Amino acid sequence: MSSVLISGASIAGPALAYWLRRYGFDVTVVEKAGTPRGGGYPIDVRGTALDVVERMGLLPELRAAHIDGRRITFLDPEGGPVASIRPEVLTGSVDGRDLEVPRGDLTQALYGAVRDDVEFLFNDSITTLDDHAGGVDVTFRSGARRTFDLVVGADGLHSGVRALVFGPEEQFHHYLGYCFAGFTMPNDFGLSHEGVVWNTPGRAAIRYAVGDSDELHGFLNFARPEPPFDAFRDPAAQRELVASVFAGEDWAVIPRMVEAMRTADDLFFDVVSQIHLPRWSAGRVALVGDAAHAPSFLSGQGSSLALVGAYMLAGALATAGDHTSAFAAYEQDTRPFVELNQALVTGGGATLLPTTAEALDQRNAALRDFTSLPADTGRPAYTALRLPDFTNV
Repeated sequence: MSSVLISGASIAGPALAYWLRRYGFDVTVVEKAGTPRGGGYPIDVRGTALDVVERMGLLPELRAAHIDGRRITFLDPEGGPVASIRPEVLTGSVDGRDLEVPRGDLTQALYGAVRDDVEFLFNDSITTLDDHAGGVDVTFRSGARRTFDLVVGADGLHSGVRALVFGPEEQFHHYLGYCFAGFTMPNDFGLSHEGVVWNTPGRAAIRYAVGDSDELHGFLNFARPEPPFDAFRDPAAQRELVASVFAGEDWAVIPRMVEAMRTADDLFFDVVSQIHLPRWSAGRVALVGDAAHAPSFLSGQGSSLALVGAYMLAGALATAGDHTSAFAAYEQDTRPFVELNQALVTGGGATLLPTTAEALDQRNAALRDFTSLPADTGRPAYTALRLPDFTNV
């Protein structure tokens, strides 16, 4: 039985662990957090990814967690209404089929599917990897040392495994010109089953109400020429950066959101960017999900690509004769699907974050004219990959 170490217990990691264990692999998952991460903003599961969760038996659980978002209202700089649209018009999701669920609900469902069959090492991470003919020698932050047949980095946009094997992130990091801060705040606005988006050129403030909750998901997004790499691991610097960008805004809601961001205990700050790698594996180490091919926050496809990538990598390892052939097949069969979805982000940026007054006026005019934004029946990229059947392994 081949042993596989997976770094990351968010979405791609547990999904990969599920399929590998099903195919008879001995799986260990290491996660730097103390538990599977709950909470978080809503995420989408669409297209081919729905087939993955259905084959895992998780579709009924996720359908029960589906968020029934009913409208998104766009506001002008003074807080006046521009237009309200159905969320599907903006996202390209198919009403009644595609899912939007709290991120924590998806991660808990995935963890629940594997926790009894897979070894989890929480509060730990990988510090060194020594790839050789007999396996991969791994040193953990805890000081433990073990050897595995294969290692997979499923540890996100800022992947530590990728840095150890392929080098610094900057060479693969394609910054799309935006930063965002996400956090929860009190729902003192009477919002229910809806999102509200405020814009000035290069800035957006979003409040998203999941059902009738007494809390909102708040987002403060802004354009910035260069990524603030120095703030990635410094929460105080992140808070100061966001507050400085939104300082002086007159509309009364913005200072309230900035103050909520300053005091939030769940602040999540990152850049809107993609990862583009010439290859997704080296030797006995491979990458999956955002670590391999982050499509960006604006695509709405990060979770779906992670689920599909995990399924494809596990199936390739189960059916190919060796890991080299498996990694090649995984990338050959999955990369075209990933690249189609990465290419979706251009329009999303223009809709949510116009960077000039002219672009904002054009966006608002299109929102007022629904013939410019027809209801979408599903973007072809979401279903561009048909899942192979690996069940006869």
